[in-house]
Amino acid sequence: MHSEQNTEKQQALLSLGQHLKKEGYRFTTGTPLTHERVNGRSENRQAHDLPGVFGWSRPFEAPVLGDQLLGLLRAGGVLIEEGDQFASAVRWSSLGGNLFVHSRYPTVQSDAVFFGPDTYRFVRAIDAFLGMPSTAVVSRAVDICCGAGPGALCIAQARPAAEVLAVDINPRALEFTRLNAALAGVSNVEALYSDLLKDVDGEFDLIVANPPYMLDADSRAYRDGGGELGIGLSRAIVEAAIARLAPGGSLLLYTGVAMTAAGDPFLAYVKRTLGDASLAWRYEEVDPDVFGEELLKPGYEQVERIAAVVLTVTRTAG
Repeated sequence: MHSEQNTEKQQALLSLGQHLKKEGYRFTTGTPLTHERVNGRSENRQAHDLPGVFGWSRPFEAPVLGDQLLGLLRAGGVLIEEGDQFASAVRWSSLGGNLFVHSRYPTVQSDAVFFGPDTYRFVRAIDAFLGMPSTAVVSRAVDICCGAGPGALCIAQARPAAEVLAVDINPRALEFTRLNAALAGVSNVEALYSDLLKDVDGEFDLIVANPPYMLDADSRAYRDGGGELGIGLSRAIVEAAIARLAPGGSLLLYTGVAMTAAGDPFLAYVKRTLGDASLAWRYEEVDPDVFGEELLKPGYEQVERIAAVVLTVTRTAG
């Protein structure tokens, strides 16, 4: 009975996503600070249109959506009701030609599924990598810490003959990934529970990851990178991935690094770790300053900036 209820909820959310696509809905999700500032304007305290409801996560009154969409939200188990006021427990963001369902603002739940500026940069990095003439054939790929699945879907759409796994330890993320793949009409993505690569077998031609990299006092899975200055999970992904790369296969890791006066601690780790002659790597700082508001929080007292970086590691063929 429980699985039947879940199936009905998923179908309702899929129908909602299909309706939004048909209506030409689009929304670009910014940082939490941007959401806070824009929603803080007096004219934005209530939603009056679809982006207000499904993008900005504003409260709304029933006529804004109408009976059909309100019914789909309720059937999907994502309608928040407070008297005559309603809100959506999920957001929908557009990226390329796809829509992605993910967690509402603010993302305070322990199982929240994040989507934001990092997502756009991550997918852009994958697109650029797959577009290079030197990129090897991708028959099998995996997106670690898949979240809502944008990395996996990007690969699956660019390489429709490939087997693409989307793995995460958050069941909510896997639900959203399956829904987003269905909405995109993608059939070569399989969403699976896995702690990094511990619960999946075999080698991969492409491994991608956009892991959490912040310090988080509440240890929320979507946000907390662990280790020194949030670098722990990124290091663990490098170590897990290089052992599972097929000959000619590559790891593309998009992450954030807390920079101090001593320099880039992740780059120092990469130089120490990737000395194997069978591995070629490239490290690029793609944005020198992201999420500057985090520097006001405990643990960041010695951090000068947080940079977004892309590490690409390739196992030489032969």
